[in-house]
Amino acid sequence: MRPEIIIMLTHNDVTVPNALEIFEECKDLDVKLWGFKNVGLPKDQMKQVASAMKAAGKTTYLEVVTYDEASCLDGAQTAIDCGFDVLCGTIYYESVHKLLNEAGVKYMPFVGKVSGSPSILEGTNEEIIANAHELMAKGIKGFDILAYRHVVDGEKLAREFCAAVDAEICIAGSISNYNRIDIMFDIGPATFTMGSALFTKNFVKDGSFRDNLKAVVDYMAAK
Repeated sequence: MRPEIIIMLTHNDVTVPNALEIFEECKDLDVKLWGFKNVGLPKDQMKQVASAMKAAGKTTYLEVVTYDEASCLDGAQTAIDCGFDVLCGTIYYESVHKLLNEAGVKYMPFVGKVSGSPSILEGTNEEIIANAHELMAKGIKGFDILAYRHVVDGEKLAREFCAAVDAEICIAGSISNYNRIDIMFDIGPATFTMGSALFTKNFVKDGSFRDNLKAVVDYMAAK
């Protein structure tokens, strides 16, 4: 599978304050999938950014990086209120699943033991894969896996997870160089996210966010 990139307007797991300005500067580039986190902007500004993305014909993702049930439900309600297409993240809760399902918002929860901010992922590869299968039995059709935040071997986990789990998979976090983009094309998840690497100018050292994103878009188009 040829993966698509989700551009997250976040740095160190927090939505940047000028997310709307950056999106407007870059919305003409060939990127269909855009999103940000549920932390960093007040809700009215989140709604404004999400609306701008939808108006530009983009598919929108809210990634929720809180973990208790109440805050995950709050994140789900935010996704609904702001009109997001997909909610990524949260620890799986049936209450969150039900709320999103009733609202027609796609739900792609984390798998494994996720904690902290920036997030880390714990658990053996076998445990994380088993967790995915348990959630698929409950009707989950896609996952947000923090492979490169794994405490052991992120690439090995990503490979094994994509091979063992027949679902829509998003590899989220720390895709920060061309080598890891190559690995994504080799492994073949549906999507992967990128955010901080564009703000830290990993691809065009003296360039803007747009320059860095264009370099990534051009690189992927040539593959």
